[in-house]
Amino acid sequence: MIGRVRGWRRGWHERTKLQRIDLYTRGTLAVLPWVFLASWGLLPLLPVLGEGPVPAGLAVAFFAVNTALCVLSNRHLGAAFAHHRGAETFPVRRLRLPAALLALLTGLVVALVATADLKDAALALLVLDVPLAFAIPYVLLVPVRTYLVHSAVYAAVLVALLAAVGVPAGLLFGAVLSMLVAILLVLSSVRPSAWSMSVMWQAEEARDMQARLAVAEERLRFGRDMHDVLGRNLSVIALKSELAVELAQRGNAAAVDQMVEVQRIARASQQEVRDVVRGYREADLPTELMGARGVLQAAGISVTVEGADGPAGIGAPAAVQAALGWVVRETATNVLRHGDPTHCSIRLARTRDAVVLEVENDGAGAADPPGGGDGGGSGLAGLRERLGALGGTLTAGPAGDDLFRVTATVPLTASRPDPAGRAASASDPDGRAPSAPDPDGRGTSAPAPGFRPSPGGSPASSPPSPDPSALPEER
Repeated sequence: MIGRVRGWRRGWHERTKLQRIDLYTRGTLAVLPWVFLASWGLLPLLPVLGEGPVPAGLAVAFFAVNTALCVLSNRHLGAAFAHHRGAETFPVRRLRLPAALLALLTGLVVALVATADLKDAALALLVLDVPLAFAIPYVLLVPVRTYLVHSAVYAAVLVALLAAVGVPAGLLFGAVLSMLVAILLVLSSVRPSAWSMSVMWQAEEARDMQARLAVAEERLRFGRDMHDVLGRNLSVIALKSELAVELAQRGNAAAVDQMVEVQRIARASQQEVRDVVRGYREADLPTELMGARGVLQAAGISVTVEGADGPAGIGAPAAVQAALGWVVRETATNVLRHGDPTHCSIRLARTRDAVVLEVENDGAGAADPPGGGDGGGSGLAGLRERLGALGGTLTAGPAGDDLFRVTATVPLTASRPDPAGRAASASDPDGRAPSAPDPDGRGTSAPAPGFRPSPGGSPASSPPSPDPSALPEER
């Protein structure tokens, strides 16, 4: 039993806020007919049980039919909600059995009035309870005008039947008032609840659509970048390869120079593709802060950014900004993927020898702690490796009730050049300086980009001076 309760509690916490509101609304409307059954539908019948076998049998039959109608009402409530939202169509044939039970319940009420000594209040309560179980899902299936017309027809039929068995005019007036209260109670409680849930689900669907559009836009941007990077370079490679073939067929030694140029352009293209794939062209701090703010606000999360315009933001070295840009990108993704946040704060501060970035969000109590992917530059683990290559650190964990905080510290010395003369920001995402691959695939060192073999096969003493028109466009 304890395990089942824990499972229910865990299932509740795993739901989003909208799912919790939806479950609460449906649960409330599902419990409503049972509350009326236990009060308005049962209490007036208790005195009747001692008035003889016929009234007692009618009372028991009334309670049994009313219970069956409540069960059907609960079963049809979910489909009625979906019909009201336009998600699916409610089959009309599913209303046949509830309508038959409502007619039988109405006949039992009239029979009880005719055979039992019901008090004035007892008749009013029974009339209140009779249509509720049927009306709760039915009001979601038809327009309001149709519901009111059908309710008025049913009320007129019930009053006519009561008048036919000799109910006085005063009690008939009370029955009419009871029917009016029941009709308006269902209309004012069920329809607004369903309308508000429809609006919230539409907003959620719009949010999902925005996310899909953002993904599609990023794919288009990536495609444009790849086209810009590779399009011209591949054209130059094709032209120079054709020229090298022509020169080689004529026995001209300049063919070697053309192939060396092809090799240089291919390596440059490879590095540019690597930059695009790993996001180097987009991982700067101002761009990432602007993108994180826009994406989170589009998802309905309020965002505050502190210190971005100060020395910890635009005043930080380029390598520090690039590293912190990666942290902002990954943490913004985690805020969207984990928990159910409503607010996210991003704070930048500069100490004597480092820049500190803190990203804190609420709504983390119901979610698993955002871990991160397996190395390779994805997730918090990849961020730790990336910052570690620059001498920085990253910590992540709960920061109180329902809060999660990621703190990244990058030393200002991360922008200093290394002994080889390359800036730390020029290293690849794994913290290694970029090196040209061996085109032969044998693992030996590849010749430098400026290597030009002489016609006799020995390297020249000076690098070539390539034709500027053949160089790839600087990006």
